[in-house]
Amino acid sequence: MNALNITKGTSSKSAYNLRSGHADLDERHTLAVLVANEPGVLARVIGLFSGRGYNIESLTVAEVDHEGHTSRITIVTSGTPQIIEQIKAQLGRIIPVYDVHDLTVEGPSVERELSLFKVSGKGEKRVEALRLADVFRANVVDSTLDSFTFEVVGSPEKIDAFADLMRPLGLSEMARTGVAALSRG
Repeated sequence: MNALNITKGTSSKSAYNLRSGHADLDERHTLAVLVANEPGVLARVIGLFSGRGYNIESLTVAEVDHEGHTSRITIVTSGTPQIIEQIKAQLGRIIPVYDVHDLTVEGPSVERELSLFKVSGKGEKRVEALRLADVFRANVVDSTLDSFTFEVVGSPEKIDAFADLMRPLGLSEMARTGVAALSRG
C-alpha cells in the first residue's frame, strides 16, 4: 500500500484507468502471416511483439512458395480482443507482410505440432511408457537399454496430455516444433 491507500493496478480511487474492464478475458489466437522471404523480416515481426510486451506462445516459419519468395509465419499468442486486433493491424502495416489471417476467428482450422520425448526408465515404467505411447499413436524413433525417444504429432492439447502422462514415468527431455495451422475447407 502507498500513502494514498490505493493498491497498485486498481482504478477505483484513481483518475487513471490502470486496468482494462476486460483484463481477465485473454483469448488464445493463431495468426498466419504471409511475408516476403528476405533477410530481417522475421526480426521485424518479432520486434513488434517484444517492443509492445506481447507474448508469443508458439512460432513456426517456413518458405511456402520458392518461386514467389514467400514464407508463412504461424504465431500463437494470447491477449484481449482489443490487443489481438491491434497486433493484426500492426502486422499488416509492416512493409514485407503480404497478408495476415486470424485462423481463430475465420472459422475451423487444423493445428498440428511435432514433438520428441525422451523417457528414461527400467522395468514396469518402461513397459507403461510403451503402452501409453501406443494409445497416443507415438512412434519410437530411438531406443537404448535405458530410454526411449518418442515422436508425437497432434494438437497442442494432445502433446500436453502425453507430456503429463510421461513425467511420472521418467520424462527427461522434450522438444516441440510449434504449431503449424491451416484453415479448413
